[in-house]
Amino acid sequence: MTVTLSDIEAARDRFDDPAIVRQTPIETNRSLSEMSGGDVHLKMEHLQRTGSFKTRGAYNKLKQEADAGSDKHVVAASAGNHAQGVALAATKVGLESTIVMPENAPQAKVDATRSYGATVELHGSNFGEAMTHAQEMAEEPGRLFVHAYDDPDIVAGQGTLGLEIYEQVPDVDTVLVPIGGGGLIGGVSTALKSLDDSVRVVGVQAEMAATVPDSLQKGIPVDEDSPKTIADGIATGSISDLTLGLIEEHVDEVVTVSDDEIAQSILVVLERAKQLIEGAGGASVAALLSDQVDVEGETVVPLLCGGNIDMSMLQTVLTHALTDRSQLLRLRIRIRDEPGEMGRISGIIGDKGANIRTVRHDRAVGDLHVGDAYLVFQVLTSGESHATSVMTAIEDAGYEVERVN
Repeated sequence: MTVTLSDIEAARDRFDDPAIVRQTPIETNRSLSEMSGGDVHLKMEHLQRTGSFKTRGAYNKLKQEADAGSDKHVVAASAGNHAQGVALAATKVGLESTIVMPENAPQAKVDATRSYGATVELHGSNFGEAMTHAQEMAEEPGRLFVHAYDDPDIVAGQGTLGLEIYEQVPDVDTVLVPIGGGGLIGGVSTALKSLDDSVRVVGVQAEMAATVPDSLQKGIPVDEDSPKTIADGIATGSISDLTLGLIEEHVDEVVTVSDDEIAQSILVVLERAKQLIEGAGGASVAALLSDQVDVEGETVVPLLCGGNIDMSMLQTVLTHALTDRSQLLRLRIRIRDEPGEMGRISGIIGDKGANIRTVRHDRAVGDLHVGDAYLVFQVLTSGESHATSVMTAIEDAGYEVERVN
């Protein structure tokens, strides 16, 4: 199995309905350009109807099936984005579909998949277990299994993004592409390298779900049984012979980024580009802002591959990112447990222009003297210097203060 430029071009010719697959915009971003030293153009694939690129591959495959007269029941496994792509594509071409998703799949993605017409079965604690169950279901007569990445038609469909990037930014030097199972980067890199071999393609994986570096070193696909990352869209824990071969042939380098870096990138894109992306979509920006990829003076395109972030995950990401920036502090202050102390310290914090979100007393702590207590304040500040000034003011008033987050 392999994928060629002609396969990718044929896939794009099948995209006959912009309500299913459309060309997504590219926007320059001055803030990210200043941060990275490159001329940054964001490929806004998270604005696709299903919130990710996955519809491209699914529609390319299922339209061919329908055009050939197939009436098979479509089966797929997904952590969320492939599920929505397959569900929408199957419904569009008139095929029934069942999608198996892990039991911990974000509820927003489960609901969206059902809304596109699929039956959803929740099975297993991770993508691998869901995949095994789906493959067993697909062995029944009249079923068609649609793999998330180990399929040339799927890869060719994803590769249409490479055509768009090259046409929209013909002077592109570097493209940053998130990697889960490798279908996206396999297709995109095939398209770009076929059009201009000088374009640098950099793959990005989450550290705790990184299978490609090991696979490249050993020359065979290596699995990660329990991938753990906030970027659930690229937490497949495996790649295939097909996608590994395409990566080996067309991808210049692969880097990994931490969940902390991904969380920061989600916040940066929200603040500086006014776009809400999921962890998988933020991986490319995390690499851009890391010290692993030098794009100084280059025209660079980070691919924002998905925007389906669960609201509880968004809250977690924002809390973590604000804490890391010292914009959300938890301060533990030792006091004499007497009337007026909370009011006095609250006044000090308010005078420094910080906002108190919560406060509580801790009295049952072993290191406290009789009559002492801790006040634990959660405080919003504008950043590191503001946080330091608040803590200094409390210390200058004679209190012991400790940051505990």
